[in-house]
Amino acid sequence: MRKTGLLILLGLFLACQAVSAQQLDAAFGVGTMTSTAAADSNGNQASLNGGAFPAFSADFLFKRRYGISGELAWRASRSVFADIQPYRPLFYDFNGIYAPKLSKHLTAEMMAGIGWESIRLYQPFTTCGFTSCTDFVSSNHFMGHFGGGIRYYVWGNLFVRPEAHVYLIRNNVEFNSGHAVRYGMSIGYTFGGPGF
Repeated sequence: MRKTGLLILLGLFLACQAVSAQQLDAAFGVGTMTSTAAADSNGNQASLNGGAFPAFSADFLFKRRYGISGELAWRASRSVFADIQPYRPLFYDFNGIYAPKLSKHLTAEMMAGIGWESIRLYQPFTTCGFTSCTDFVSSNHFMGHFGGGIRYYVWGNLFVRPEAHVYLIRNNVEFNSGHAVRYGMSIGYTFGGPGF
């Protein structure tokens, strides 16, 4: 999980250097998820609802405050599916972003894009392949993503950002809801760009 997040941030950083982006923003935050609870045939509840969701995000803004962004969010602790199977959802998304400056210390963020949900279902045994060993299997689903937030620059280029994200998940058969909402707070830093 950490390696994937760091690779995404590194890739975004290198892309920024290659295309001479005007501004790079990177942030880390924590939030929670809301979604409709699902009941299986035995009445057991399975839901994406609740739990702490850490998230890494980065964006590159070009001229006129448009750019690209990427994000990785995951549930910090495992939940239990149908009172039997431990699982952990991960959400990856890549977006177009518009970040208009509202005032000297405030910038809005509006984004839309695509990604996928990866549900890791943990097993009581380890399976080894050619390159690694794991104790889980993954169920992956394509999704649409819409999000937004407000950056408040508290000191120089350091900002805090309340934010909300809507996930529209295709064929989310493990749960009865194809949508989920994550909201939380991030702290980040702006590299380059106009002075604040």
